[in-house]
Amino acid sequence: MYKVGFDTDKYLEEQSAYILERVKNSEKLYLEFGGKLIGDKHAKRVLPGFDEDAKMKLLATLKDKAEIIICVYAGDIERNKIRGDYGITYDRDVLRLIDEYRAYGIPVNSVLITRYREQPNVKVFMSKLERSGIIVHTHREIEGYPTNVDAIVGEEGFEKNTYIETTKPLVIVTAPGAGSGKLATCLNQLYHEFAQGNKASYAKFETFPVWNLPIKHPVNIAYEAATVDLNDVNMMDNYHYEAYGEVAVNYNRDVEMFPVIKRILEKITGKPSMYKSPTDMGVNRLKSGITDEATVIKAANEEIIRRAFSVENDYKKGLADKETLRRIQLILEESDLKKEHRTPVKVARKYAKDVQGKLADSNLQAVIAMELSNGKMITGRTTTLMDASAAAVVNGLKVLANISDEIDLLAPMILETIQHLKTDELNSKVPTLSANELLIALAISAVTNPTAKLAYDQLEKLKETQAHSTVIMNHENQQTLKMLGIEITNDPIYPNENLYYN
Repeated sequence: MYKVGFDTDKYLEEQSAYILERVKNSEKLYLEFGGKLIGDKHAKRVLPGFDEDAKMKLLATLKDKAEIIICVYAGDIERNKIRGDYGITYDRDVLRLIDEYRAYGIPVNSVLITRYREQPNVKVFMSKLERSGIIVHTHREIEGYPTNVDAIVGEEGFEKNTYIETTKPLVIVTAPGAGSGKLATCLNQLYHEFAQGNKASYAKFETFPVWNLPIKHPVNIAYEAATVDLNDVNMMDNYHYEAYGEVAVNYNRDVEMFPVIKRILEKITGKPSMYKSPTDMGVNRLKSGITDEATVIKAANEEIIRRAFSVENDYKKGLADKETLRRIQLILEESDLKKEHRTPVKVARKYAKDVQGKLADSNLQAVIAMELSNGKMITGRTTTLMDASAAAVVNGLKVLANISDEIDLLAPMILETIQHLKTDELNSKVPTLSANELLIALAISAVTNPTAKLAYDQLEKLKETQAHSTVIMNHENQQTLKMLGIEITNDPIYPNENLYYN
């Protein structure tokens, strides 16, 4: 059964108290958010029981005092960078975030395009925002940032970049992902605030790495695995130890940058920095919410393995380089983990091998093994009627609803009619039904078919399910399974030699 190892309420209580303390000691606080402000699925996976929207719910309690600036790096828009959890580009994720923040009643001040170079795709995105009534600002790249402090804090630096007018005492600076320029935005705002005689301060809402967990704790290693493409590495915060005699964990970019950030802050404010270490700058009470260490360790190790599969697949697709692949393999090795430690992997591979030996088909047999939250293992494979993802979902729902395997959940005539529609009318080259198509058919059948209704009512129980595919799944199926709450990994192998339809 799904085990909880984290108490979100306890965490939020401590985290909000520390944030309010920072707000109370400043006329205006620019709070940089490390990690996802909403929909933090990584935290949810490594900390079972963590509410993926916990940070947003915390801020909703401060909505009368807060407003949001969303930063997005122009280069990420130009190259159509994808947010893995949702399978959408960063520009689309900005639109999603604006809708989400508005739903919580927290005003979005504006969207800031960082390191802007008048890229064509970025201009289109900016026009779309502006025509929707969203204020858009741009910042140019500052030559010498972040090491040339004199140039940065001067006429050729922050002075040239836009000051964003804000009205609330708490300004949240967030982004779709890492490397979006959040820190530079906060420092730019501080420069202009002090130039106008306003007193403001900066802090960082931290999630990972967890500063008061051991450096080699699986939760912190899982963070390294999640940011392996950015070459982030956990390390001891020597500044914190020297100042307080207390061991703290941070990551390389923050530790390496701290002396420079400290000098920038001192040059902006004209007085010694209140921060003696990069850990000082952060607000992170995540450890306080851990209630079951063993459950959290198990979940974090699972995430490390999932990340390894993800990087291998990105490498196969040309989305990751060889160095990134090498680093994730090293993380896996140092954690004493193997991909086969993920329970569905062995089951899927064995079933695929058994089925393949019975078939004359030269294409690799696509199989999905799924470990349900109740511990039962089920499988599904591609047939002439449906693909492996659809078969696995059907079989999983049957088991959860205690429906005999011999009973047809959906009338073959319905499924065949959908197939004919795909191939004859829509000219699809892929006749097998996908998970999404299967679910639509199930939803329609549930209206008149009691057995289908019984299975349909089990969909909620697929959440937290662990699954593995023996082949690379298409994007549609991956997203459908993710939306069902199924944590799916797959071997970095295409099922056939097709280039377009894979």
